[in-house]
Amino acid sequence: MLRHFRKYGSTATRGATFLSSVAPLAIIGGLLYAGLFVKADAEVRHVDAPAIERRDNYVSLAVPAPELVWAAGTGGKVVQSRDGGKSWVSQPTGTQHNLLGIAAWDAQHAAAVGNLGTIIVTADGGNSWTAAQSPASANPNKLFRVHIFADSAWAVGEFGALLRSTDKGQTWSRALPEKDRAWNDVFFLGQQGWLVGEFGTVMKTADGGENWHEVETANQVSLMSVAFRDAMHGVAVGLSGTVMVSADGGETWQAAPKTTRESLYSVIWDDGDSGRWLAVGDKGVMVTASAAADAWKATRISEQDLSWRTQIVKSADAYYLAGANLAVLTNGRLAIAGQAAK
Repeated sequence: MLRHFRKYGSTATRGATFLSSVAPLAIIGGLLYAGLFVKADAEVRHVDAPAIERRDNYVSLAVPAPELVWAAGTGGKVVQSRDGGKSWVSQPTGTQHNLLGIAAWDAQHAAAVGNLGTIIVTADGGNSWTAAQSPASANPNKLFRVHIFADSAWAVGEFGALLRSTDKGQTWSRALPEKDRAWNDVFFLGQQGWLVGEFGTVMKTADGGENWHEVETANQVSLMSVAFRDAMHGVAVGLSGTVMVSADGGETWQAAPKTTRESLYSVIWDDGDSGRWLAVGDKGVMVTASAAADAWKATRISEQDLSWRTQIVKSADAYYLAGANLAVLTNGRLAIAGQAAK
């Protein structure tokens, strides 16, 4: 009996041996079953891209009402803020062409312009944007800026592009014939209007844009922006720190002494308590002057920020800035979208 037991082992021993031999097969079979027939429910999280990303450049602003801000920029992007630039939402535009200018009639109606003659408009606060009808052209007609004066919108750009819309941007007509010359900005005050462009060119109208005549100046540097504080006094700024001043309604212009070599891209008349001219441009530069525009001072918007600026707009006590980023200047503090105040 003992010899038999040693030869064949006990029943328990034989059972353990059997289990140890079949266990790996059972485990493998279970894994195959799980892999083939048991599917785990995957939890997919949708992460929305931020409205403003670091690689974006928003080069134009519109502020039709206090704290309501639109901005347009690269890749056909348009963003909107309803809290004075503290937060932003993205608005699909249907275009990927760079947008270089934006303007708004009110909280519902706005227009944006850009590369390849792109013009898009909204009539529902930016929830939807549609392509507008623009004049046919064999030229690229890159459009640089768009502004609204009274009920008319005016857009300027390459090849002498000066376009006008009187139906909130739905259709546009050409106000000047095409010419191998770029217009960079336009400004109206009543029936008087002024155009500035490359090579220091200036034009003026006295009848609301029906007729224009060229104004001779000694300046040959491209002018990028123009503004008037009344029918007689205006300032135009341009490349290499150029500042031109007029005291006779834009019929003649004199160069102001340079206070910076940085290019200036946007000038406004700030009609606050003291009243001053203010222009911004490359490397965070800001130049200012009193109403007489006879003594200019160059500073920086913020010593901690050297971003280039293409447009400045004032609303209430805030200055909104476009360019390398979007920013708001309030009481001397610069708040850049997505960053802490400086």
